[in-house]
Amino acid sequence: MNNPTTDLKNYYEVLEIPAAARSEEIYHSYQRAKAAYSSDSIALYSLMSPEECRNVLELVEEAYSILSDPNKRKRYDEARGLNRDFNSMSYNTISDRVAPLRSGRTEAFPVQMPSSTAHISSEFTLNSQSTGSDPALKSLGQTTTTTNVNKLVTQKRFALDYVINADFEKEVEDATEFTGDFLRKIREYKNLDLDRLSDMTKVSRLYLQGIELEDFGKLPAAVYVRGFVFQYAKCLKLKPEVVANSYVARMKKLKP
Repeated sequence: MNNPTTDLKNYYEVLEIPAAARSEEIYHSYQRAKAAYSSDSIALYSLMSPEECRNVLELVEEAYSILSDPNKRKRYDEARGLNRDFNSMSYNTISDRVAPLRSGRTEAFPVQMPSSTAHISSEFTLNSQSTGSDPALKSLGQTTTTTNVNKLVTQKRFALDYVINADFEKEVEDATEFTGDFLRKIREYKNLDLDRLSDMTKVSRLYLQGIELEDFGKLPAAVYVRGFVFQYAKCLKLKPEVVANSYVARMKKLKP
């Protein structure tokens, strides 16, 4: 189990801000996150279900409710060994800067969090107490929060942000043969470069490029290529089995 005092996947990562972020950064990152995971976000097309979006938004709300409140944020940081260089004056300064935003934009600062995030709130309360916590309950709460945050980070890592072209989407949907050049066109259409795709698939950039160029002499055995193409297609939200089988069949036919 991850140690919550050293695990970097925390509420700051949920909002994609540094641990020393000021109140304005927290607020604007919160607004960006809400927009990114709204039901009409193009980036989430065919990527996440409405329920998954709601779960992510609830976690974003929870992160914001903690980090936007100086007292809660201070306890949260202390429980995880974050912002050790901050002193009480630093948090008071943050509080002063948050207050005008609260008075002017109360709709953006929910007072009551969704009931489904209660388990996360309970976990934070347990971790914030210096004594008297039940170790078993504390461990369970930490595991629950870590699992939710890890899921959010994974969803962000594999998110695709591109403008939908209905005609090309239909062409991809109806395709039965996937050549290297066709895969490249799909990748570029979905606004994904080779470096990021390599990070997502954990396949070297050289092999990914070889797949697109159909440079079979530089690719390993077909069984490995099939695995690479499967991951390639999965990250592009294609049908991985169909794409991998099609590509390997073509490879066996064309490879000297």
